[in-house]
Amino acid sequence: MIDPFGRTISYLRVSVTDRCDFRCVYCMAEHMTFLPKAEVLSLEEIARLCSVFIAKGVKRIRLTGGEPLVRRGVMTLFETLGARLGDGLDELTVTTNGSQLARFAKPLAAAGVRRINVSLDSRDDARFRAITRWGDLNQVLHGIDAAQDAGLSVKINMVAMKGVNEDEIAPMLEWAHSRGMDMTLIEVMPMGEIDGDRVEQYLPLSVVRANLARQYTLEETAHRTGGPARYVRVRETGGRLGFITPLTHNFCESCNRVRVTCTGMLYMCLGQEDRADLRTPLRASNDDALLRAAIDEAIARKPKGHDFVITRRQKAAAVPRTMSLTGG
Repeated sequence: MIDPFGRTISYLRVSVTDRCDFRCVYCMAEHMTFLPKAEVLSLEEIARLCSVFIAKGVKRIRLTGGEPLVRRGVMTLFETLGARLGDGLDELTVTTNGSQLARFAKPLAAAGVRRINVSLDSRDDARFRAITRWGDLNQVLHGIDAAQDAGLSVKINMVAMKGVNEDEIAPMLEWAHSRGMDMTLIEVMPMGEIDGDRVEQYLPLSVVRANLARQYTLEETAHRTGGPARYVRVRETGGRLGFITPLTHNFCESCNRVRVTCTGMLYMCLGQEDRADLRTPLRASNDDALLRAAIDEAIARKPKGHDFVITRRQKAAAVPRTMSLTGG
């Protein structure tokens, strides 16, 4: 699959559910209304959809949510896709909030998952609770322990928020690297309506990086994981630090990704509303021809880049759908 700008699409992110057991302040409102189950693809439908994408050249699949591990029976999907590793699929990964990892770390490893991303924005119990509203920090930390015990490579994802957790960035880096975990910092993204003010939350990572450079030696590296992060090596800790900067420096020129929501909508760009309905052809026939045609038509519309912006003049979300629906 090659888009109009010559970019090869080889990475698929699939949201298996819009539901989550946290209510992070930058992601969603506290009192969310989730989708009726009839609108959500079955695990068998998701597996079939992924199989078509693999046949069309996708080499990496990341399962996301919401929180993917809260979906009942989700391990059957990991096992089905894991069986494709070495058979068209190079890597199967997951992004999780860590709340269910103590239970699922070993089954994930057994299914063929080798690395995971864990979202962790604070290691202070009270602050963690304030950010996630419903989260239990000890449960997440035990989950990370279980993941490492199971042999999974863990990367910590931290959303940098002004006046909220910016003082924890360096300590989080030190902690992650001391445990052999890479870390990625992410700018707040203007997606979906929330209870707070993203203008107040937004912390440019250009500022964060400049501050870190006063404390650490940040060495450029060509390391890539298939996603949008750009990495440096921190000489003093020996670990890698990634930056995902959709606002201060977008990563569109090398975008190799598309996303499928749990309702079967294909979004060619995280920051644009154009989408393709894959659920209808998926359910219309057991023949994948209609599905393949819908995917081809969508890839031909993939835009050059997104329009994310956060300003006091434009406080509304750049796109109305939440990250939990789109897939983190």
